[in-house]
Amino acid sequence: MSAHGSPTPMMSSPSGPLSGVADVPGDKSISHRSLILGAMAVGETRITGLLEGEDVLDTARAMRAFGAEVTDHGGGAWSVHGVGVGGFAEPGQVIDCGNSGTGVRLIMGAMATSPITATFTGDASLNKRPMARVTDPLAQFGAQAVGRSGGRLPMTIVGAADPLPVRYAVPVPSAQVKSAVLLAGLNAPGRTVVIEKEATRDHTERMLAGFGAEIATEDTEEGRVITLTGQPELRPQEIVVPRDPSSAAFPVCAALIVPGSDVLVPGIGLNPTRAGLFTTLREMGADLTYENAREEGGEPVADLRARYSPDMKGIDVPPDRAASMIDEYPVLSVVAANASGVTMMRGVAELRVKESDRIDAMAEGLRANGVAVEEGPDWWSVTGHGPGSVAGGATCASRLDHRIAMSFMVLGMAAQAPVTVDDGGPIATSFPIFEPLMGRLGAALSHPAG
Repeated sequence: MSAHGSPTPMMSSPSGPLSGVADVPGDKSISHRSLILGAMAVGETRITGLLEGEDVLDTARAMRAFGAEVTDHGGGAWSVHGVGVGGFAEPGQVIDCGNSGTGVRLIMGAMATSPITATFTGDASLNKRPMARVTDPLAQFGAQAVGRSGGRLPMTIVGAADPLPVRYAVPVPSAQVKSAVLLAGLNAPGRTVVIEKEATRDHTERMLAGFGAEIATEDTEEGRVITLTGQPELRPQEIVVPRDPSSAAFPVCAALIVPGSDVLVPGIGLNPTRAGLFTTLREMGADLTYENAREEGGEPVADLRARYSPDMKGIDVPPDRAASMIDEYPVLSVVAANASGVTMMRGVAELRVKESDRIDAMAEGLRANGVAVEEGPDWWSVTGHGPGSVAGGATCASRLDHRIAMSFMVLGMAAQAPVTVDDGGPIATSFPIFEPLMGRLGAALSHPAG
């Protein structure tokens, strides 16, 4: 069942050439952070290009519940009248974060050092995901968490009345955990320090600096050390949200495997901590070029042109690249199924605790469609036999996971027979215009009877 309704089966049939311009939505990570930091600033933050998917809209509702004035002006233009650092009011209702692990973890961090109590829940998928990775460091500030067994939602957070700054080494690469600790550190006196052994997406650090926080990053023998001085007055901002590289991955990868395709995806954020997929695709031999490189809102941006690439080869993806492309491995596996040889993906244990166990979900669906997959606790490999070699014809479980559903839709565009997912509804959480956008490019998507 979808996060917000009944299951919606979706079918992708073999496609003719994909061509045209793919205007993908705004970046989901930056959209969440724009709303949360806008709510913690004093004054009005204006946002353009906000992703209006269900995940981000749930975060907007949450910021209203904590006392910020959040207004939708139409066309991706929003404003947030913030309440200042430490100014969150206690919400009068349960905070429902839907399907969004990013939303719930960042919001927990933002409220954990204020003397208020909030209860969080989500859909069936989110309520299975582990929250201890966030609540453990938040406890060091003085916050208390009470949830279901295994540290799962629904969960109540009692914010610290007298928060203490912390020094925290993130045990596994996670931008969500790092960001939650930094957001909590905003309302703690003194300096909060976060240490990452492997660098993860740095949108939070960039945006905190933009809002006027005192934050410094240093590469040391310990790893990447981020130091935040607490209790600043954040300044409201004008934010232009770049387009989401994780959403761009789907039209880009589809163009690479559908014969005759040529697709331009404009204005994509190419933050180095997010662009690992595009580096990997080029190493495989993809005809993928960057045009009109520029900077917008402190983020590197370019237009991506993807053309059909029949000579792609399987490669070993470096494990240290995982943090920069963790959400893109499902659709990379679809490209790998249409390349020649073995694509090995290591160091990806995080995929097993995303919206679904993404390794298991993709392995099961790819095998059902005639693709050879091997897997372990933190690795998997896909063996491809070149263009047109995927049999297709199967129905796959999306498991309430938007990226799983879209990846199988891309698979069907280049397979010998249609590929179906049992529920395409979750796609709306991050890419609500996926179906019409892909349809305009020439993809054959449809809705069979459930």
